[in-house]
Amino acid sequence: MADGQELPSRLDTSVPHPARRYNYWLGGKDNFAADRESGDAVVSIFPSIRTAVIENRYFLRRAVTLLAGELGIRQFLDIGTGLPSADNTHEVAQRVAPQSRVVYVDNDPLVMVHARALLTARPGIGTTDYLEADVRSPEYILQEAAKTLDFGRPIGLMLIAIMHFIADEEDPYGIVARLVSALPSGSYLVLSHSTTDHLSPEAVDAFRTGAIPVYLRRHDEVVHFFDGLEVLDPGVVSISSWRAENEPEPRPDESDTATDCAVARIP
Repeated sequence: MADGQELPSRLDTSVPHPARRYNYWLGGKDNFAADRESGDAVVSIFPSIRTAVIENRYFLRRAVTLLAGELGIRQFLDIGTGLPSADNTHEVAQRVAPQSRVVYVDNDPLVMVHARALLTARPGIGTTDYLEADVRSPEYILQEAAKTLDFGRPIGLMLIAIMHFIADEEDPYGIVARLVSALPSGSYLVLSHSTTDHLSPEAVDAFRTGAIPVYLRRHDEVVHFFDGLEVLDPGVVSISSWRAENEPEPRPDESDTATDCAVARIP
């Protein structure tokens, strides 16, 4: 990261973090040796990981554009936001609807350093706020997000490439269900999650036992996150194919991204 930029004292640069590793794969500079080492280890298991993370960003952009545009959503709760990159949720939403309000949530203190730049208010532009918290603490997230977002009006809940870091024993489905239950009818869940469907058992095990454990799930297990919700067309599909008609051709194969996604309305 840039020389002279103050880092929080609690930031341990010797331990890799998903947000900084993701930044490394996207070609960013806000990462450290441990993040790059972990990132390279994943590349050795899954060589197309950079394609996957880029397609994940494309999916986020398309989903937020749909919500802020056609569906009229003006509030977003983005959990596991990561470090700033091109087309962050607030940029996409406020490009479509300048009054949009966005609360970002991440558990990496380095993200807080960058968040200060996002918090600068501009006339005519909606609110952007940041909460340092972990998705495993949904009650705290909901309590703090309510200081910025109106939970009496529809909200777009963004869970992009975050739930596969939650082990089965940590109740990932319960976490999502609790977050969804707090949102009013007409809200939307936007979720992407890495899958096992196109990976070997050896690769799946390597992800689970790596420096940053990733708990890949089958397609039907990803579908389970949307139980009780109204999933929009085209359903739960690969991030490379979700409403991607206007993306550059040729499109990556599902095996290149190994990540499923969907957008669902909360009835």
